[in-house]
Amino acid sequence: MHRRIIVPSALAASLTLAIPASAADFSPGAPGIGDSYYPASGNGGYDVSHYDLRLKYEPATDLLEGTATILATTEQNLSRFNLDLGLKVSEVRVNGRVAKFAASGAHELEVTPAVPLERNREISVVVRYAGKPSEFKVDGWSAWARTPDGGVAAQEPDSAVWWFPSNDHPLDKATFDVSVSVPAGHQAISNGVLQSQSTALGRTRFNWRSDKPQATYLATLAVGKFDITTDRTANGLPVLNAYSKDLGAHAGAARASIERTTEVAEWLETVFGPYPFNSLGGYVPNVTSGFALETQTRPFYSPRQFANGANVSVVVHELAHQWYGDSVSVRDWKDIWINEGFARYSQWLWSEKEGEGTAQELADYVYALRGADDPFWTVKPGDPGPENQFHGAVYDRGALALQALRNEIGDEDFFAILRGWPKQFAYGNARVADFVRYAERVSGEPLAELFDTWLYEPSKPAAPAAAAAGPSAPAAPRTTAKAGAGAKATKPVQPKSWKKIAATNTVHDHERGHDHESGHKGHGGH
Repeated sequence: MHRRIIVPSALAASLTLAIPASAADFSPGAPGIGDSYYPASGNGGYDVSHYDLRLKYEPATDLLEGTATILATTEQNLSRFNLDLGLKVSEVRVNGRVAKFAASGAHELEVTPAVPLERNREISVVVRYAGKPSEFKVDGWSAWARTPDGGVAAQEPDSAVWWFPSNDHPLDKATFDVSVSVPAGHQAISNGVLQSQSTALGRTRFNWRSDKPQATYLATLAVGKFDITTDRTANGLPVLNAYSKDLGAHAGAARASIERTTEVAEWLETVFGPYPFNSLGGYVPNVTSGFALETQTRPFYSPRQFANGANVSVVVHELAHQWYGDSVSVRDWKDIWINEGFARYSQWLWSEKEGEGTAQELADYVYALRGADDPFWTVKPGDPGPENQFHGAVYDRGALALQALRNEIGDEDFFAILRGWPKQFAYGNARVADFVRYAERVSGEPLAELFDTWLYEPSKPAAPAAAAAGPSAPAAPRTTAKAGAGAKATKPVQPKSWKKIAATNTVHDHERGHDHESGHKGHGGH
């Protein structure tokens, strides 16, 4: 029953106008997106669709000036919302109007628009800011690396707060336009396609575009003096690789590895399906770090990755992430296995292709390397905890889980899953549980026990369990191992590819005092 109330028309009009603007209807967006490992990561209340970054960088002083235009859609009635940024802000505008702002926490920028924002509304946010990224630290740590001729932003799980304002979590992906002005003679490298470059008045501006959804930690910026090679794939995708001019003795090995990017990507397409982005490449700046990172379309490689000569295996690892990690990203950082287990397993498959050891032989060898009392086996790849998020077990035991799956369901279903998963969740996010369900659906087999054994049990699977579901299972048609991991009498022979694969164990050791057995990748302040 609807009861009609008669009021004076003027009062009725004022009531009507007051309803959507009522302060009680609007609330601040959450200061975190809800990640179980990093509660302060990202923000709530809105979803970003596009970042337009217009930057100016001075290599000599490390001064970065920026104007970021962020296009987003509100997901609630917002009285205020947060962005993640560590540099100093001079002005914020929301929908063209000056907004109030304040810094809080380690890298929170609290923005209060002049008019509260209604739910499901498209908004624009313009942030003007400046600072020296190398001087900004969180818990004494920085994701910005100074080089002799510039600077580099490349880190995981955070690097964005050092150079642009964002909703800094993989759950909120967006497209990017990145325009960077640098002194003539320097280059600015970023993701995607180089749309244009122009030089005037002693400065060169580089305009880059990533036209597919991209997580903020996968955005990269490198300014320096580079030797650049360009080409196109057989399918017409632009390829751009960049090498610092002062790589010294590592220069030849770096080029000999990264110039095989197109070849590796074409092979990965046979395993994972069509390449998901608009360009290919890689870059090697003159940094002192030792890690590599799957920055979207253009992976970052430290020169030290090539200290012992060419290593195509690390290229395989980072390019595999373009499907597993970049196109399909984690919903929560605890789901890191769906990135790293697959990137490591792709190295095993490359070894198999190259005749340097089958995936089964590598699985047997990895399984036999560590006894049951080794703490390696206490790390659970399916939920390793923030302190072990990038532990070696996430990689190696994570790859063992995939070999166990392959042996359980056979090659036909296994490779159908490897190709189907990136298509099913393209440009989105997923959890470990989503993969388990997907594998069960494709194979038609119950797999929860297998995945529990290899991803969640904090102990080395016993020989009987390994024989039933692990590396010592009967070899699938493409494997040639003669002795299973459970065989006590025979110690597996080290596959030829092992040293190259092991050399990439520091691939994600992000310089926070951890080795690859105790933890990987610095935590960017969370």
